Amino acid sequence: MVDTGVFVDYMDRKSPLHRVARAVVESIGQLEVLLPHVTLAEICYVSARILREAGIKEAFEKSVEFVKWLYSHPTVEVVSSLELDIEAAKVKLEYGIAIGDCYILALSKLKNCKAVFRKRENEMPGRIVEDFDVIFLEDYTGGDEVV
Repeated sequence: MVDTGVFVDYMDRKSPLHRVARAVVESIGQLEVLLPHVTLAEICYVSARILREAGIKEAFEKSVEFVKWLYSHPTVEVVSSLELDIEAAKVKLEYGIAIGDCYILALSKLKNCKAVFRKRENEMPGRIVEDFDVIFLEDYTGGDEVV
């Protein structure tokens, strides 16, 4: 599972996490990636906003191209199911975090795999690290260099 923030840092070349996010995204093809369906919508609108702020013409169209590339990539599986929706609701009730993050954590639990986030958000309780298999990109950087 890869959270929206990882893809955002991949697109934002000025982000201090860009290099490590780029390493994750460029490894798609060597790694199998699972994405909850809601993550595609988040990636699309957030990347369009970033591209628009950067002055890129046709920002939304370019973000749609990126999401279509992800969706159709042979090693990316987009997951949508009632079981996932119910598990995400459980996570939301238990932890009270953003629904997109709930889907990432729920899918991680259902598929018994790692959830990759860009950084620890203030809203994310510390016990999430104890309750889920979570990786944070910020743990793999030393300033702007990949450690």
